[in-house]
Amino acid sequence: MISADRLRQLGLDAHDTEQLRRCVNERLGQLDAPACWQEVIGSNLTKHHPFAVHQYICDVIFEQWKGPRPIWLPSQPLIDRSNIGELMRRLSLPDYSTLHHWSVDHREVFWDLTIQTLDIQFVQRPSRIVDLNGGVEAPNWLVGAGLNIVDSCFLADATNPAIVFDTASGGIDHQTYGQLRALSNRVSNGLREAGFEPADAIAIDMPMTPESVAIYLGIIQIGGIVISIADSFAPPEIATRLKLGDAKAIFTMGQFQRDGKRLPLYEKIVAADPEGAVRAIVIQDENEKASDLRPMDQTWLRFLSDNVHFTPHVAMPHETINVLFSSGTTGEPKAIPWDHHTAIKCAADGYYHQDLHPGDVVAWPTNLGWMMGPWLIFATLINRGTVALYSDLPASRAFGEFVQDARINMLGVVPSMVRQWRESNCMEGLDWSKIRCYSSTGECSNANDMFYLMYLAGYRPIIEYCGGTEIGGGYITSTIVQPNIPSAFSTPALGIDLVILDDEGQTADSGELFLVPPSMGLSRHLLNGDHHEVYYAQVPCGPEGRPLRRHGDYFQRLRCGDSSNLEYYRALGRVDDTMNLGGVKVGSAEIERVLNRLEGLDETAAVAIAPPGGGPSQLVIFTVAGAGLPTTPDDLRQKMQATIKRDLNPLFRVHDVCLIDALPRTASNKVMRRELRTKYEAMR
Repeated sequence: MISADRLRQLGLDAHDTEQLRRCVNERLGQLDAPACWQEVIGSNLTKHHPFAVHQYICDVIFEQWKGPRPIWLPSQPLIDRSNIGELMRRLSLPDYSTLHHWSVDHREVFWDLTIQTLDIQFVQRPSRIVDLNGGVEAPNWLVGAGLNIVDSCFLADATNPAIVFDTASGGIDHQTYGQLRALSNRVSNGLREAGFEPADAIAIDMPMTPESVAIYLGIIQIGGIVISIADSFAPPEIATRLKLGDAKAIFTMGQFQRDGKRLPLYEKIVAADPEGAVRAIVIQDENEKASDLRPMDQTWLRFLSDNVHFTPHVAMPHETINVLFSSGTTGEPKAIPWDHHTAIKCAADGYYHQDLHPGDVVAWPTNLGWMMGPWLIFATLINRGTVALYSDLPASRAFGEFVQDARINMLGVVPSMVRQWRESNCMEGLDWSKIRCYSSTGECSNANDMFYLMYLAGYRPIIEYCGGTEIGGGYITSTIVQPNIPSAFSTPALGIDLVILDDEGQTADSGELFLVPPSMGLSRHLLNGDHHEVYYAQVPCGPEGRPLRRHGDYFQRLRCGDSSNLEYYRALGRVDDTMNLGGVKVGSAEIERVLNRLEGLDETAAVAIAPPGGGPSQLVIFTVAGAGLPTTPDDLRQKMQATIKRDLNPLFRVHDVCLIDALPRTASNKVMRRELRTKYEAMR
């Protein structure tokens, strides 16, 4: 039962205390816990009450509940209005579980229906959706089709807003679909006039701006290949990606402002390309001069064509449109090609799982160097929504005001971002009532942080969304038609299936997760690696002997309440030596390669440690000391942090440094990082 004394301790006055106590206590014996909680937050308990009050009442209501707590329940009218609800109605299927089984039992029919629903534009329609004569490792999607996916990004009315963005003066402006298409066409014509041809690789190293979106689409329109580079990367990492992608040119900016600082981009490009092998097209501000550029480089304004009309290159579906990079267990990132049907996977996930509708305003603070940048473009524009772009860091109240004033309907987050909001209380008191759902990806999330995020908008579901660059979207997710549990996934994505296997290769409730191919969006080759070796070699067979695909995540299946029909999943981290730091996947070897250059270090091992309460990983460095080592671990941590900031990525934070006599190794000399994690957790 609710205690009046406890409510007063949490800051409520006598009137609110009595009202809440009576409201909750009357319902406790009448309804099960999820229904009781739903009714309380729909009536007396609001976001004007302190979050601590919400936590206390939730704890009381769910005291006898078994398993994770559903904090949000879908209403029948909401299910009926949803895109998934429309599909279930169209197929006469009774519930979501049946729909998912149907989508993987009838994959070709599912993807055909999805392509029709999204109204994907073809110059030549496919003779069939998928041909599996080459096996599930090499499916041939959209057989015989001719298309350019950019055509499917401009189906909304030309006067509708395609992009909404913050301005330097603090206001909000927008760009219509017609304006975005005209700018994309000017980029395409500028590239053609400069001599670029289909299959030429052209890099983008810029923050997410209306210009970078137009550049991205303009490159794809000519049949070019975008080489995605995050604006936070240091020159050595830029150089690696330019080389792996065989880039002939790069779009960048002279500098840009973030968190009150002027950050250079062009000078990093010059440092990454000292021989001048890659031509740069540079967006400059009013304080920069064209004379400051290398002779081979060109300003944005001189590059742009005046011609606003362009006929896109007609491509085969498997032609590469984008090369993105995802870290593995070696020092070199995996170069992963996306093609035209990868973009369809992005749009399908947005349609079904984030429930995007025409006119929706979609924000996801991201970058073209991370897969969620291209995902945001395709998922929003193909679904005829509006991309919301914020130029500064999303850590302050100013971003929350942008969410409010831009009337965001779907807000994507990285868990570490939510933790910052919760610790600073910077988003409280804002009107986020236009948000219909959130989505979270990039890191393991913390249930209390996600509970807090739901509270900020008066309780909206959070679509936990986990996938990868090599998937083109998510393989496990949530939906708005199922009860929503903070930090838990409720289903494999539509059109794809998965199994969890233990160390003996048997199906289990906890273990390594494997995908059941095929699915549209799954990669078929790597530019710099053996695709079969990375994803299929030595993988056990699944149920009924079906071939499986490795992804490298540990997962746990959970039971919710007294019903065995409510299954949920929780991410437990990576199987291999990669980690998510600040929402960016990075390999241990990449970090160690940078740190091992430091004088006084004989060896290092970078490991990701889960915080005690769950949530984003923390980077801990184990090091074997040599001569010339700084005197204290804290001095060493600061030196390592400065090195990572300069040579790798300033977003990666070193949480702790541990000195060790020798790194534990296997008989084959591989570092046993799992043993280091266990050692560190025992030390805490």
